[in-house]
Amino acid sequence: MAIQHFSPALPVPAVSAAYPMAKPGYGKRSAPDQQPRTPHDFALLPARERYIAGFVDHLPDGAAMSVKQLTRQLPLYGQQAISTSLNALSVAGHLRRVRCPVGTGDETRWAFRTFWSRTARDNTWWTTYLATETAARTAAPAAVPQQRTAPEPTSPAPEAPTPATAPAAPAAPTASSAPTAPTVGAVGAAETAGSAGAAGMARSAGTAGMAGTAQKALPAAFSPASRYSPAYLALAELGRKDTRLTLSAHDCTTLEPQAAEWLARGVTTDYLITALTAGLPTHVDCPPRFIRHRLTDKIPPHQPTPHTPPDTNTPPPTRHLLVECTDCGRPGPPQALPDGLCRPCRTTHPTNHHPPADPTQIAAVKAHMANLRDLLKAP
Repeated sequence: MAIQHFSPALPVPAVSAAYPMAKPGYGKRSAPDQQPRTPHDFALLPARERYIAGFVDHLPDGAAMSVKQLTRQLPLYGQQAISTSLNALSVAGHLRRVRCPVGTGDETRWAFRTFWSRTARDNTWWTTYLATETAARTAAPAAVPQQRTAPEPTSPAPEAPTPATAPAAPAAPTASSAPTAPTVGAVGAAETAGSAGAAGMARSAGTAGMAGTAQKALPAAFSPASRYSPAYLALAELGRKDTRLTLSAHDCTTLEPQAAEWLARGVTTDYLITALTAGLPTHVDCPPRFIRHRLTDKIPPHQPTPHTPPDTNTPPPTRHLLVECTDCGRPGPPQALPDGLCRPCRTTHPTNHHPPADPTQIAAVKAHMANLRDLLKAP
């Protein structure tokens, strides 16, 4: 038995359980403060727009909203018809397409969203809502929740034995199990072996303890990095780089203030060693005097102060949404795209659509015109 539908629009198709979802950061987003769903939603829209609006309204948040995807799910209409219907829904105040920058630094990318409202909104409401931070947070992709790890099982603490369960005292040995008395020779051999073993173990433990103490005290006593400055160590390294610049300990101590002035100007120890060993003559008669001359003549200028990194406690800049033209995708601020259409698209698609006339009024007009024709035919 066929069921009669009183509405001229086609019934809303059921949303497939396998409807494709958009990637994280894309897809449909529902606007807040919508009226409850009723059978008379979108009653003022034409039949095709009412059909598509009912289907989009039942889609979950995050569903793909591209024209091609909607065409695959709605085989009654082609891509051009669905694109035109989306433009009409945008003009009616049910739909806005936006883009929002997400990420930080060089990883910034654009996330495209389609805000949907079952309740028709005017341009003022859409402009106010899209300018708030709530819309920006809604358009941003949600963070992936961290996977919780199962807590490690804790072993119960051993219970102290109660007096009732206390271990019983060992039984006295019987005559059959009593050990036999050792002989005098066996006792003497055992005492001799025990004394020798104890003495050897004590001697080994004492030697190991002295060696461990010496190893622990050696790094603290003979560590040159803890006793000498970087300038002193750089001067002592010159003899290893080139034997012509071998310095004594007294020479390193004397030249240490001049080398420290180089390091105070922002250069490194590698730079200091390279500057003192570059372009040496064939024979150096007095290495201390030669190095003192180079430390004085080749002293570098003061290095510029490194750039101070920005304060990490400053809040990130507020990112505003850009509304896209529903027809051509041209971005712009919400106030520059009323009805979700740019100026060229508004010219191409006029927004002054009149609602369909009442069928009873059409029949009354036809009857009135037929009556006029009959009057003109009368003699």
